[in-house]
Amino acid sequence: MDRNIVYPSSIPLDTDLLSINRNMMIGLGFLAQAVLGAGPAVDGLVCQPTNPASMNVTIGPGSITQLGPIDVLPYGSIPADSNELIIKMGINTGSTSFSLTAPASVGQSINYLIQGSFQEADATPVVLPYYNANNPAQSFNGPSNSGSAQNTVRTQRVQLQIKPGAPGNTGSQTTPSADSSWLPLYSITVSFGQTAVTAANIAVVPTAPFLTWKLPSLRPGFGSGVQSFVAGGNFVVPAGVSQVEVEIWGAGAGSYASVPGLPSGGGAGGGYARKLAGGLIPGQSVQVTVGIGGAAGTTGGTAAGAGGTSNFGQFVSASGGSLNYLATTSAPGNGATPPGIGVGGDVNFAGSAGQAGIYNQGGMGGASPIGGAQNSGTTGNTGSFPGGGAAGAGTGGTGNTAFNGAAGGGGLVVVRW
Repeated sequence: MDRNIVYPSSIPLDTDLLSINRNMMIGLGFLAQAVLGAGPAVDGLVCQPTNPASMNVTIGPGSITQLGPIDVLPYGSIPADSNELIIKMGINTGSTSFSLTAPASVGQSINYLIQGSFQEADATPVVLPYYNANNPAQSFNGPSNSGSAQNTVRTQRVQLQIKPGAPGNTGSQTTPSADSSWLPLYSITVSFGQTAVTAANIAVVPTAPFLTWKLPSLRPGFGSGVQSFVAGGNFVVPAGVSQVEVEIWGAGAGSYASVPGLPSGGGAGGGYARKLAGGLIPGQSVQVTVGIGGAAGTTGGTAAGAGGTSNFGQFVSASGGSLNYLATTSAPGNGATPPGIGVGGDVNFAGSAGQAGIYNQGGMGGASPIGGAQNSGTTGNTGSFPGGGAAGAGTGGTGNTAFNGAAGGGGLVVVRW
């Protein structure tokens, strides 16, 4: 960061003080960019209903950091600089209030948008004392003794604005978009006949760039959050998150029951994939499907089932282990093939095929990547979790007894951010 040099007995210049302020602003701007990036960021500015509740809301103190020119207008004697950009911070130390109005038609609601923007303006005009350069003992009021007031502060604030949407039937009304160079912050819903705004009416706009984490709570890289799915559901992107790391396993295939004189083969393992999924928006819901382990074959004639596919939205998937098309309830000896595979990941692995039954012993169940195979037993053994294929069933010591097969291991989806 640049620093001014002054010398003893030299005549002080206005630019000595102005340059100190300017250099400090530039240094802090680059520091903010190194920490927050070049995109806009919002901190504080909490929107709350009044107490007691009314049709007003209050936006508390806070800040907006935004990329902008160093100085659009001359800064005292320092010329304007509109070409070079830095991060600037607008700060509001006080609160701002807005009044809302309910729609006039029965059954209608309206959404209001609170939007914010960095604002820079010259303010606090004062008639400053000057001296007469031709007669330093004579004082002037204002430049050239004109008595004119001059702005003495270049303020950097958060400009806030409320923007009403179009009223519509409740449930069909929409929140208006933010204007150019403005940031969407809050959406506030007001219905016909409403006389007070509550916290339930106020929602943060999903794309609002609020800072949700502070440095003491952060850890390097991924690992600040993890969510595992052993059954289907939805992953809601947390605030402040735009990419996640996904690990995904398909489910393993089940194994057939053995028949007298013929053991059954093992089921195939599910596939595996790992992906860094980007382009996410906070609040976005991503559908998660978790494959169900293939059904167990039974001595009553129930066929074994293939493993189900696991998906993380359209981003990445892993298919389940399949059944050998030559294996049947009456001829269950063939091991399952092919196994499941990962699809769409940065890393994609296939599981392993189940082994065929031999002599009186059922075939070993196929492994899912990063998971073990399952050893066979007299009765089929359930596939290892996650995604392992079930081991086949044996035929007992005499080789003439039938035993049930087993179910494949279920799939798994792990999301980290």
